[in-house]
Amino acid sequence: MFRIYTPQEANKALPEIKRRFNTILSQKTNVVLLQEELQKTVESGSSLESFIKKKQQLNGAVSNLYKSIELLEDMGIMIKSVDDGLLDFPCMRFDQEVWLCWKLGETEIKFWHDKEEGFMGRKPLAPKGFLTGEDDLADLR
Repeated sequence: MFRIYTPQEANKALPEIKRRFNTILSQKTNVVLLQEELQKTVESGSSLESFIKKKQQLNGAVSNLYKSIELLEDMGIMIKSVDDGLLDFPCMRFDQEVWLCWKLGETEIKFWHDKEEGFMGRKPLAPKGFLTGEDDLADLR
């Protein structure tokens, strides 16, 4: 689903987004552990039955991980990096399409960047976010 967020809407949705993202992180950790276990199963010369059971566990875990990613991105949010905990929210800054940027560990969305920029191009939001029709130009840096 495509959606445009205001900074206020993104911050309001953040608790649910954090919960969902933490689920993704947990599922990713589980996938990595199952991959390691599968490799050990192969290296130890275990039975074909043991290998197939472990492989099916891994397949289910990968499917669950991708489903969780899909559910989060269905909220209109772009996962830029699971490993770095980077999420972007589509937003309009006056008449320009930009990304609101959030990193795991931050308490609220305080930054934005142009569509072509990444995390390194983050700029701070004005205290009230992007305001249209008012004389708050604090975010024009």
